[in-house]
Amino acid sequence: MIRKIVQINEDKCNGCGLCASACHEGAIEMVDGKARLIMDSYCDGLGDCLPACPADAIQIVEREADDYDDEAVKAHLERMKNATSGDVPISCLTNWPVQIKLAPVEAPHYNGELLIAADCTAFSYARIHQEFIDGHTTLIGCPKLDAVNYAEKLSQIFAKNDVKEITLLRMEVPCCGGMEHMVKTAIDLSGKEIPVKVVTFAIKGGIVSIK
Repeated sequence: MIRKIVQINEDKCNGCGLCASACHEGAIEMVDGKARLIMDSYCDGLGDCLPACPADAIQIVEREADDYDDEAVKAHLERMKNATSGDVPISCLTNWPVQIKLAPVEAPHYNGELLIAADCTAFSYARIHQEFIDGHTTLIGCPKLDAVNYAEKLSQIFAKNDVKEITLLRMEVPCCGGMEHMVKTAIDLSGKEIPVKVVTFAIKGGIVSIK
């Protein structure tokens, strides 16, 4: 939908972090010394962060964006609170094995939200457990290292289980494009319509895009 949402000019951003502190929803974080909107659904578009910015690097724009999700924000803020209090679980993983090539085709834990991640993403994003693995069944792989096309096996998993939604985590490097292609091909082969959210991470950490 088209709605109001903040837009950050990273060229103007001086890295002070005042906007991140002013954002009551935790939608803005500092990545590589610059403020970044980490998730559209965390931003209510009201602009509490604007007056906090001394560099005039933030504005409200109207663009295509996910709806503001109050429940997701509450969960996000709770994770942030736990992270600072030291109460974060060591792992949010709920299934094993996680390697696509080792995972069974049918299992009860597939019935719900599925996370498919390129191997490298876990090492580039520090909060991957709290923000992505939590509440999901997780499968990981690297088509370049495994030298295998996951599309056929993934299509069987999609076809034989009640997968509600897929979140795909990939890196910004070209080889991860193969992972995205395989997942989308597998959905086509399964004959089902399963919504997919693709999250791309930067090599130095941080989220490049969510689509």
